[in-house]
Amino acid sequence: MAIPILLMFSLLFVASTASVQDFCVADLSQSDTPSGFPCKDVKKLSVADFVYSGLGVAGNTTNLIKAAVTPAFTAQFPGVNGLGISMARLDLATGGITDFALFANDLPTELVVATTFLDAAVVKKLKGVLGGTN
Repeated sequence: MAIPILLMFSLLFVASTASVQDFCVADLSQSDTPSGFPCKDVKKLSVADFVYSGLGVAGNTTNLIKAAVTPAFTAQFPGVNGLGISMARLDLATGGITDFALFANDLPTELVVATTFLDAAVVKKLKGVLGGTN
């Protein structure tokens, strides 16, 4: 019984291309799959596939929540395809908010005021914008 199971797993391992590839740069012209984008042809790779400078640029925080997120996922940085990693930059201005869940649900305004740096007027305004009840 153990030998057929061992044989099956060894065949699966040998059939997997992931075990023999050092990298798999995303081919963004094809559709995304549950395991990532298909690999770009090695002959078509460029330095730009392995370099992403978007995380070095501050995001625009002149919005209601005074925060900005800059993603560095496979769509922006094809070199991380299939590695199981991603990056993001969060820019948070003074008075900025990051936890939308505090305002989208029905937490009492008094609790939000007591556990954050916001006053009741700001909490009520954010709940109105984000769909919570006052």
